Amino acid sequence: MTTSPRSVLFGAGEAPPALPVCDHYAGVEPRMTKSLQLQAELGPVFDVTLDNEDGAPVGGEIEQAHLIVSLLNGPDNRFGRVGVRLLPVEHPRFGDVAAIVLKSPRVPAYLMLPKPEGLPDVERAALAIDQMGGGAIPLHALVETHGALREVAAIAAHPRLESLSFGLMDFVSAHRGAIPQSAMGALGQFEHPLVLRAKLEIAAACHAWAKTPSHCVVTEFKDVQALQASAEQACRRLGYTRMWSIHPAQIRPIVAAFSPSAAEIEQALEIIVAAQAAQWAPIQHRHTLHDRASYRYFWHVVERAQRTAPDSLPADLRAAWFG
Repeated sequence: MTTSPRSVLFGAGEAPPALPVCDHYAGVEPRMTKSLQLQAELGPVFDVTLDNEDGAPVGGEIEQAHLIVSLLNGPDNRFGRVGVRLLPVEHPRFGDVAAIVLKSPRVPAYLMLPKPEGLPDVERAALAIDQMGGGAIPLHALVETHGALREVAAIAAHPRLESLSFGLMDFVSAHRGAIPQSAMGALGQFEHPLVLRAKLEIAAACHAWAKTPSHCVVTEFKDVQALQASAEQACRRLGYTRMWSIHPAQIRPIVAAFSPSAAEIEQALEIIVAAQAAQWAPIQHRHTLHDRASYRYFWHVVERAQRTAPDSLPADLRAAWFG
């Protein structure tokens, strides 16, 4: 078994990039350093995003960019899974910060574009980054304004983007008090219709264009039960395959919530192995018929297990399928 099921089951562009399920944000130097050290310890089961927007002091964006470059090239960036959140494209220092980051000997894994007002802002930022030599770096974007949500399908279709994130706090604030504060909480954000609509539209647009939908923050970082419930709802009910963390204590619960269960992994492995043995013809498994449509689903379960808990997969299959 030397051929990966992905190459058989999916055509070019059909499957979204296999990003880690947790995207951890840090903007203060001690927390950025601690986050990188934790990633070095746990492995690339989560990304680290070094924040040059909200994490930078007002007026200190240039100094923050130089700090970020030093961390990108430091010994704790062991896996190359460290991204950078840039400034909004209309910010007067956007070009300066982007140029500093793009001159780094070790480039970021991705660049996050915050606060686009719509597709034109994404296009402007992408063009500027490409002209500075960053054309090979994947772009992520935050959907946190009315304009970005209105054009979310067009933004998701942009060829330079691999992921869209929902910016809960700015989105709620953009409603000028019409959405209550409770909608920014771990559980209240799943109850307000306008917030829920935004989440669903982002997830649907991402899946339509084979991009990764990334769920928003939970600010109650000491409430592990609330975080776990929020992460499970995002993953199981709303179709998100990635989620933000804003405190190191949130990383493990998010990874656990987005991991398939042992029973799901066992079933997926049995079906994929049997399908591969049948050269991907239809099979019967536990009195249920399966064909390529369900094979694609179960392969996604296997891929998610590889990203969240690779030791849950047999070593021989991991070697054959993932190299």
